[in-house]
Amino acid sequence: MSFAKLTGLGIGTWNIGEDPKKKNDEIAALHYGLDNGINVIDTAEMYGEGKSEKLVGEAMKGYDRSKIYLISKFYPYHATPELERKSLEASLKRLGTDYLDLYLLHWRGNHRLSDTVRGLQTLQKEGLIRKWGVSNFDTPDMKELFTVPGGKECFVNEDLYNLDHRGVEYDLFPWQQKHGVRFIGYSPFNSGNGDSIRVTQNLKVVARDHGATVHQIMLAWAMRSGRILILSKAGKVSHMKDNIAAQDIKLTEDELRLINADFPQPTEKQSLDTI
Repeated sequence: MSFAKLTGLGIGTWNIGEDPKKKNDEIAALHYGLDNGINVIDTAEMYGEGKSEKLVGEAMKGYDRSKIYLISKFYPYHATPELERKSLEASLKRLGTDYLDLYLLHWRGNHRLSDTVRGLQTLQKEGLIRKWGVSNFDTPDMKELFTVPGGKECFVNEDLYNLDHRGVEYDLFPWQQKHGVRFIGYSPFNSGNGDSIRVTQNLKVVARDHGATVHQIMLAWAMRSGRILILSKAGKVSHMKDNIAAQDIKLTEDELRLINADFPQPTEKQSLDTI
């Protein structure tokens, strides 16, 4: 599956799989997404210390693996060739698959990027991963990555992106576009740490005009360019349905101006926000 199809909406799984009482609802939501055209699932060894991966693996049973684009991530303190392999083998076992479509360094750590890249290249050559990338990297991090052997092979960078956190638009977006590195945005509702994006009157007006919820407008805004992938978690079928419906919302230039009035575009370099 090519990344050309990996734009729009993907399924995030942070905090999924951690509460046994929610298991049936979470699997039903994943099934609904897969059954209705969402073919990207993003997870990580960190999420519930493997519980998320295990739930995703259970949910994928019975589906054509080749039609699911599966992403996972490894801890920065596992970012050496030896430890990357151990992390990957454990993730593959939990997911019930023999390869990942994309494997990401979850965030910068203390290990040398050259060692991290060397290990990822080996895993890629062996067919255990199709592509590799990074997460929570800012522009200086990406520039440094491109100076190490093989660093320019980085396929994607995954960062926080939503109405409240637009700093990546100033310099990171243009840099990645210029250098051919794809972008994945996570937490379109800023919900990873319990925060919520303020609901303004303009957001309410736009939502009313589209017969949509405010959260659907937030998600449609994040996907508006059609050139990036946005990950959104859904632990219930109803939430997954709302997310999928948001793909059909096309915001007008006037509506974008209203939203920008409340959530301005960055006009200078900002430090990278993470959750």
